[in-house]
Amino acid sequence: MRFICPLIVVNDIEASRNFYENVLNQKVQCDFGENVSFEGGFAIHLKSHFSDLININKNDIVQKSNNSEMYFEEDDLDSFLQKLKGIDSIEYVHELKEQPWGQRVIRFYDPDMHIVEVGEPMESVVKRFLNKGLSIEETIKRTLMPEEFVRQCL
Repeated sequence: MRFICPLIVVNDIEASRNFYENVLNQKVQCDFGENVSFEGGFAIHLKSHFSDLININKNDIVQKSNNSEMYFEEDDLDSFLQKLKGIDSIEYVHELKEQPWGQRVIRFYDPDMHIVEVGEPMESVVKRFLNKGLSIEETIKRTLMPEEFVRQCL
């Protein structure tokens, strides 16, 4: 057995597809109308069809449950943050914050109230700390990354 991908349920397939393509720069792998898969390894499925597939009332599919998130990494996080500022419809879970291990992240909702997290890659975090003058040992302690990983980022 092998895992294929997570699938999230959406109310409006076109609005969600537009969000993931234009806000998060995801590329469509396959479009089956009520189901769209992205090259990033996830899929969206139209709520009305999904509820029929699993034999439940579509009202039993809960929005904004805050129990999972879609996680993305962005090499140029600062540019992405500027892009988000230009989108009035974005509802934030929280603004940019730094995690205890130094990674900067932002969380917001997609059109169907699924949490989306966008963070900087840990390689970028390590490089940022090293460029600030932290030693290899200090960077390891701060980021919780293995020494080999930190050295590869030099």
